[in-house]
Amino acid sequence: MAVTREDVLAALARLELPDGGTLVSRDMVRALGVDGGAVRFVIEAPDAAIAAKMEPQRQAAEAAVKALADVTSVSVVLTAHGPAPKAPAAPSLKIGGHPKPQEGATRPSGVQRILAVGSGKGGVGKSTVSSNLAVALAREGRRVGLLDADIYGPSQPRMMGVSKRPASPDGKTIIPLKAHGVTMMSIGLMMDPDKAIVWRGPMLMGALQQMLGQVEWGELDVLIVDLPPGTGDVQLTLCQKTELTGAIVVSTPQDVALLDARKAIDMFNTLKTPVLGLIENMSTYTCPECGHEAHIFGHGGVRDEAKKMGIPFLGALPIDLETRLAGDAGTPIAAGDSIMAVAYTTLAKRLIDGGVA
Repeated sequence: MAVTREDVLAALARLELPDGGTLVSRDMVRALGVDGGAVRFVIEAPDAAIAAKMEPQRQAAEAAVKALADVTSVSVVLTAHGPAPKAPAAPSLKIGGHPKPQEGATRPSGVQRILAVGSGKGGVGKSTVSSNLAVALAREGRRVGLLDADIYGPSQPRMMGVSKRPASPDGKTIIPLKAHGVTMMSIGLMMDPDKAIVWRGPMLMGALQQMLGQVEWGELDVLIVDLPPGTGDVQLTLCQKTELTGAIVVSTPQDVALLDARKAIDMFNTLKTPVLGLIENMSTYTCPECGHEAHIFGHGGVRDEAKKMGIPFLGALPIDLETRLAGDAGTPIAAGDSIMAVAYTTLAKRLIDGGVA
């Protein structure tokens, strides 16, 4: 004799639930179907939390029905009444916004020294110097961080070869990325790289405050901050709200670049930030075919300016195709063993010997 719906319900009615009653008395059996010896039904719990604890009862119901005569197969699905609760959303971190009130200048916990790398104008290689100097210092055993503070034109993600979005486990803390021995953070890692950042000054200051104060920098000997060109909001905020060890100014030798470099130096002096030295970038060009040396942008102008202003001259760096290619490829030239890598190592040692890195 074939099994019936009544046989199945009778078997289920004999199963007591841990908190009282049965699946039948509590009206938890749904979509019961009997097709010859095949039985299928759904156990519908009051909510997802109760359903998550009812797997033993589902198994017991399946076994009880399977034990009936003439039953060849049993399919029991456990579900819940109404939608399951939504899983917690991954923490998101909003970057930008007005800065929060802050009393006096601060320094991220665990960071010993902060060096700002600035320039009066764009296009002088300041970001290239920043990334390579960071890598060179790391290779000399220093614990180094690199903060790309160029909000409108962040380039460090490309130069350091990173593109992953930093994690934020609680929507407040930012976990920085690591590349070539350097801990790094950039606004470019938090935004769509193809979208322009169209922010007013307060938004810039808020973003800089977040990247300094909410990033878990860890224990660092030195944090290098790659500043945007000019003398605007970011520079002002950094100098006034952060305990800077000092600034390094990068310039090319030609007069028009030196005009802006002088303004950058004057800005740092006005904001009581020590200028630790000047670097002359794109100083010479050596032809790879014949070895002839040409001074495309002039030569020695930054050295002369440093002497005139009584500021240390930290070194001259040539125009170098391999440096550009390495930066575009995401592996700074300082990570290798070329002549340019040696030049950056020399620069790093000069800062270490001077006690500022």
